Amino acid sequence: MNDRYVKYLTLPLNEYALVFEDDSLLEALQALEKSQVNLPPGRQPHRAVLVKDKNGTIVGKLGHLGFLKALEPKYTILGDVERLSKSGLSTEFIESMMENYNFWRDDLTKITECAKHIKLKQVMKPVEESIDENSTLAEAVHQMVMWQTLSILVKREDQVVGILRLSDLFTEISDFIKTSV
Repeated sequence: MNDRYVKYLTLPLNEYALVFEDDSLLEALQALEKSQVNLPPGRQPHRAVLVKDKNGTIVGKLGHLGFLKALEPKYTILGDVERLSKSGLSTEFIESMMENYNFWRDDLTKITECAKHIKLKQVMKPVEESIDENSTLAEAVHQMVMWQTLSILVKREDQVVGILRLSDLFTEISDFIKTSV
């Protein structure tokens, strides 16, 4: 696995769903849908959009879970629910907090109408993780596991050139395991 490199699994930026931080959630959904049409054969569908600032620099990403969380603005009251659950708070406690704040009580039509007005910069996850395109797949596996992420930006020197997705890495590793047996 040390002779296999990230650059061979990298999905170039021009094949990925790219949006600007001032775009709406609806515009991001449309970009995500449009990007699925242009996928190369055998590639898994995209499960996120990459968010650019006005200079074109990738500053964040928004995945399926992020889209759904963005539709319920009250989640910001609780902060990072994932971190709350990992910090040792019980599921029952977190559920009681959600009950008290009346999450998802509004009509779904009203909630989804918000998608036209929510700006991506308000709900995106800032991108902090990256990997060099000449890193080995073993290094990529390690980083995916350590960062618990579904994708990592791929860089050539200081320039983002694409994205490495967990689905593509998993397929490559599983194929390697099956052919090694």
